[in-house]
Amino acid sequence: MKKKTILGKPLPNMPWQDKPKDSSEIMWRYDKNPVIGRRPIKDAGRIFNSAIIPYQGEFIGVFRADHNNGYPNLHLGRSKDGIHWQINEEIIKFHNEDGTPAKPIFYGYDPRLVEIDGSYYITWCNYFNGPTIGIARSQDFKTFVQLENAFLPYNRNGVLFPRKINGNYVMLNRPSDNGHTPFGDIYLSQSPDMTFWGKHRLVMKTSHNWWKNVKVGAGPIPIETTEGWLMIYHGVCMTCSGFIYSIGAALLDIDDPSQVLLDCEKYLLTPEELYETTGFVPNVTFPCATLHDADSGRIAIFYGAADTYCAIAFAQVDELIDYMKAHPNKPL
Repeated sequence: MKKKTILGKPLPNMPWQDKPKDSSEIMWRYDKNPVIGRRPIKDAGRIFNSAIIPYQGEFIGVFRADHNNGYPNLHLGRSKDGIHWQINEEIIKFHNEDGTPAKPIFYGYDPRLVEIDGSYYITWCNYFNGPTIGIARSQDFKTFVQLENAFLPYNRNGVLFPRKINGNYVMLNRPSDNGHTPFGDIYLSQSPDMTFWGKHRLVMKTSHNWWKNVKVGAGPIPIETTEGWLMIYHGVCMTCSGFIYSIGAALLDIDDPSQVLLDCEKYLLTPEELYETTGFVPNVTFPCATLHDADSGRIAIFYGAADTYCAIAFAQVDELIDYMKAHPNKPL
């Protein structure tokens, strides 16, 4: 019997493409990338840095759309195969917990999406006199209830774990500033009720490895495995032409995910293809979601490319973890 490293449900209809026979890559690109191109809806020039999950035998997502007025906002999208998407033209409308209409979002970007105990939670970078982490809940993707913001400004990359840990909701996040943050470490925060957040812990600092020596940020919802929580993240370096965003991975302790068990010293994907190196913000690969099949160990990584496109890459969990173990991040 094949061992199952991913602790979760089977997803046999997830997007997948076998690794090219001549490839030695641990994370390889879909050969028909990008899967969402320019001007996907009439009022937005770009959709990128977006989140997807399985839903009722198909797939659903919350998408960052940068509108023609320059402001990003959140749209719902649906797909039968996880590759070809129909994006709603209308911005998602939220209600307050008392049922009244919520104040329209000034800007909303870089969402994540997760199911916890039968409810679906969206986290995103929300405006509250500066960037912070917004949270909303839905039972059916028809009604969306906006909860209290998780943190004071300034914060980005709010990523919930897919279940409670030691009785608490747990969220990865990155304290930041009001601009294009030239620093950043990954933290973990806990909440008993998705309203009050505390017990903040440092998870991961930037590294002496050049590709992630400026800032790091959590990416997709962590994947529970027999080896620990698989956290796929972005690492950023500074060059003469600006920031470069690459994709890395680490394993966190199952019971105390503020503890890093293993961090790969090498990136798994870095901007190389034209749709990653050329766009509104060049040289960006920014992971926001995964689809994974527990039976086969397949992982599809949904990532934003050059702040312009949505793209997909693939990995096999055992091969990925073996590679991480062979290339651990070591202190100087």
